[in-house]
Amino acid sequence: MKLIERKSYLQKLIDVEGTPDIKVVTGVRRSGKSKLLEAFKHHVVSSDPDANIIHVNFNLTEFEGLMEYHALDEFVRAAYVPGASNYVIIDEVQMCEGFERAINSFHASENFDIYITGSNAFLLSSDLATLFTGRTFEIEVFPFSFAEYLAYFGEEEGIDGAFDRYVHTGGMSGSYPYKNEADRSAYVKDVFETLIMRDIRQKYDVRNPDLLNRLSEFLMDNVSNVTSARSVASSLEGDTEANHKTVGSYIEYLCNAYAFYKVRRYDIRGKKYLSSGDKYYLSDHSFRLAKLGTRNMDWGRVYENMVAIELLRRGYELYVGKLYQKEVDFVAMRGSEKMYVQVSDDISAFATFEREVDPLLRIRDGYPKFLIARTRHETYDHEGIMIHDLARWLSAE
Repeated sequence: MKLIERKSYLQKLIDVEGTPDIKVVTGVRRSGKSKLLEAFKHHVVSSDPDANIIHVNFNLTEFEGLMEYHALDEFVRAAYVPGASNYVIIDEVQMCEGFERAINSFHASENFDIYITGSNAFLLSSDLATLFTGRTFEIEVFPFSFAEYLAYFGEEEGIDGAFDRYVHTGGMSGSYPYKNEADRSAYVKDVFETLIMRDIRQKYDVRNPDLLNRLSEFLMDNVSNVTSARSVASSLEGDTEANHKTVGSYIEYLCNAYAFYKVRRYDIRGKKYLSSGDKYYLSDHSFRLAKLGTRNMDWGRVYENMVAIELLRRGYELYVGKLYQKEVDFVAMRGSEKMYVQVSDDISAFATFEREVDPLLRIRDGYPKFLIARTRHETYDHEGIMIHDLARWLSAE
């Protein structure tokens, strides 16, 4: 399989190299976490040939004997080299029973620079402080962006042709070596059903896996719709266990495993967060196509999902904007930076264009405003609103 250097993620690891933090690489299954650690390992070897790298990959049978924390602890300490820079890199750490005890012990010894990946359901962001007594530094890895897709395949057919393929193929790079769309789709579907959903069932001992599956498909089908546990429970009322508390817990499980991302609502005029109604976006739009096909396909929703994940990938906090009775798809914040974003499929019709820009024109502050759609043209300005073509906006690093 062809590999590309995921420079932004690798740089984040390089920036914290040598710090006392426990570096934890998170993200949805098969998004490239292990490959990222391999790239970091190559960086260490090239920059410090005398470094001692202790790499344990629990996907490999040669490490089966270390699946208990005492054995892992003994193995790593036996491999320690005094006087050298000692790195500990562990893939799928959750496969080691009691792994947190070993990791905490390595950290307390102050002898190792520690990097780990694991199943997302077992390495939750919310649990890291509880699992590890030392400070953790989390690096979240997303599936391939469109820019990375272009780096992988090139642009022989032009950016618009490549984008049309990316819309169907998505960012799960493990599907790329397959020659036809049916096989790629089967791979993506299998990742979702046998890895992501299995992790959730195992972690939380889910009593109603059929409800969990139906819920995941419902959220896929309703990407970009304002959703609540009560409204979903009403829609799934044929299941006697689909009460709002169970549904709320299952939605949380899906988000914990990075299958979905919750985006809260934000009152732009009142500058406050709203407690009712959230939106949910898939970690990669290819899951929706693989699971549901093109039935009831709304490409505008798919495009909105792509923009949401790209903004998260670029490090923005994301909210759905509410202004009077109007809605702005995204309020994106990063430090002191803020911008407002509308997403649309086709704005060639004047009425559609007017409908999309109207909420942005009503915002009176001076923060940047964007309308992102499939224009197939270069960026232009409309009364202070920058109109971006979706493919070209996504292709920018």
